Formats: sequence, structure tokens, C-alpha cells
Amino acid sequence: MSRIFIVYGHHNTKSCFNASIRDTFIEEAEKLGHEIDLINLHEEKPIPYYDGSEPSEQILDYRKRLVKSDVLFMISPCYNLRATAIMENFIDITLAPKFFFSFKRLVGNWGYPVAGAMKNKRAIMSMSYGGNWFSIQTWFQNIPFRRIKAGVLKLGGMRTSYIRFYEVLPGMSQEKFEKHMRRVRNLARKL
Repeated sequence: MSRIFIVYGHHNTKSCFNASIRDTFIEEAEKLGHEIDLINLHEEKPIPYYDGSEPSEQILDYRKRLVKSDVLFMISPCYNLRATAIMENFIDITLAPKFFFSFKRLVGNWGYPVAGAMKNKRAIMSMSYGGNWFSIQTWFQNIPFRRIKAGVLKLGGMRTSYIRFYEVLPGMSQEKFEKHMRRVRNLARKL
């Protein structure tokens, strides 16, 4: 079975759509014997924004827990074509060089990334959107997950997949909600 490190990045940690994703995934994964290591970023000590200093004990602890995991699962709504600021900050500080990747210099400033501690592990990014698929499915909609995949997770050598949810505004029908939760359960079963 797998050890799954879940990073939850929504301010509502109790009763929103993203909390339902988290809780449904955990319930299904634990039924299957997977081990869960969860951090709700809004319930943690705030991570300071990067100021050039060495990683704090909190960040070093997150990294130790990541190394012990087989899967990194990040859950965030999409705001302004990005994950939430708290999730972006977690990514920027925790998945940083030299822990997550480094660069092999070839000539001058030219080189290539070398994967670090999470190489060949699996990463899953859950993004939820308020609008429907048709109104959002543009080149711009692709920015958040493509940037995170190509700009971060690929540098770390992770195998990446995404699960996206549309029409998750408060007036969502129960039928649509159940459909989304079936997708979450199927995700857990495929691990």
C-alpha cells in the first residue's frame, strides 16, 4: 500500500467542496489500506514567504514527511488562474532547490534540472473551478496545472496527474456533487 501526503490549501477546512474531495479521498484510500499524512495549510503555523533564509524546522519537517511518502496529493481551488496563495507558497518553499531539484550547469547560465528527493514518485493536483467546462476550457484554463506540472513537478522528476472539477459553486446539484465524489473514489482506487 502507499503512503499519501495530502496538502490541503483551502481556507474552509470543514464544509466546502474541496473539503469533500479531501474527506472522500481519505475515506476511500484508508479503506484500501493506504496510509494518509495530511496537512491543512490554514490550520498549520503560517509559512513565511521566502526571504532568502534557510528552510525553517516546519519546512524541513514537511520535506521529511514527503520523502517518506509515495504520493503527493495537493488540493486547491483555482483563483485568478493559480492555486490558492497558501498552496503556491507551500510549493515555492517546500518543493525548492536543492531538496526537490538542482541544476546541472553546462555553459554559463545554461544547464538542465536534476531531480531530487521526490524523483519518480507520484504527484496528483486537484483543482476546482466555479464555472462550467465550456466557459473555462480555454488556453488560459490550462495555465495553473500546466505551470505547476511543467514548472515545478517535472523539475522534481515526479509522475504527475490532475483531477479537475467544474461547476462547483454553492448551488451545485446533488447529482453533480455525487458524480464528482465518484471520480475522487476512483482516483483513490487507482493508486
